Amino acid sequence: MSRINLDNLTTERRNQETFGLDEMSVSQAVHLMNKEDQKVAEAVSKELASIEPVIACTIDSFKKGGRLIYMGAGTSGRLGVLDAAECVPTFGVEPEMVIGLIAGGEAAMTVAVEGAEDSYELGKEDLIQLNLTENDMVVGIAASGRTPYVIGGLDYARSVGAATATISCNKNAEISKHADLPIEVDAGPEFLTGSTRLKSGTAQKLILNMISTISMIGIGKVFNNLMVDVKPTNEKLVERSKRIIMQATDVDYDTAETYFNEADQNVKLAIVMILTNSDKQTAKEKLAGADGFVKGTL
Repeated sequence: MSRINLDNLTTERRNQETFGLDEMSVSQAVHLMNKEDQKVAEAVSKELASIEPVIACTIDSFKKGGRLIYMGAGTSGRLGVLDAAECVPTFGVEPEMVIGLIAGGEAAMTVAVEGAEDSYELGKEDLIQLNLTENDMVVGIAASGRTPYVIGGLDYARSVGAATATISCNKNAEISKHADLPIEVDAGPEFLTGSTRLKSGTAQKLILNMISTISMIGIGKVFNNLMVDVKPTNEKLVERSKRIIMQATDVDYDTAETYFNEADQNVKLAIVMILTNSDKQTAKEKLAGADGFVKGTL
């Protein structure tokens, strides 16, 4: 087996600041880890110009009826699956709209699937199974920036005309050569050498938060700074839904509850009913005419 050269990867370098971890007190280690973590947000801030077009492209894909598809292996894959799953309750979208693919499938969420991330063909096959189209947006995530599974997926995505982006935690990453819109964040060596679930994982999570949240804002899933398409799937979210209605319209609790129920627990619809003094059907028509944007109904 040929040797994989990791010598030039920042994510594999030893951190000069954290030598002697095994001799530190808990207090020393906690303070040092926090200090290292503070470098992550600063590193991400330097790449905002690369992140913005990825979000713009994702919004465009959504408006064309396309999907946002994350793909990665190990921690990178898990973070993509997590972000995709959270879009369903937060923004009221169907699970098929934002999808997270992890090398090795669902089992790999908790147990490493040997060899899966090294398969170029598996990345391609997973996208074929999703019936990928030119309207979709594929974001490959790899801290190392070299994962074959991700590269295979990106190459296939480009072959069908889908938009492609990457998130890596090394400069001059290999996966960047296989995407239209690469994002490369260098947060420095890990606190624990090579453990990319730490600073690299934090950087990836920050960027994924930006991509999904701001893209959803771009298609009308937010009114002011309120998540008006939240799905009230439990008691806490039912109460949060009523609070959102109150905050959006300045009505009292009882009024919010009344409209919430009249709107069949559709928060956005209840808000439009109140703000435009409309019945449910008229409010639905107003929302449809405004492409789902609350402010477009006012």
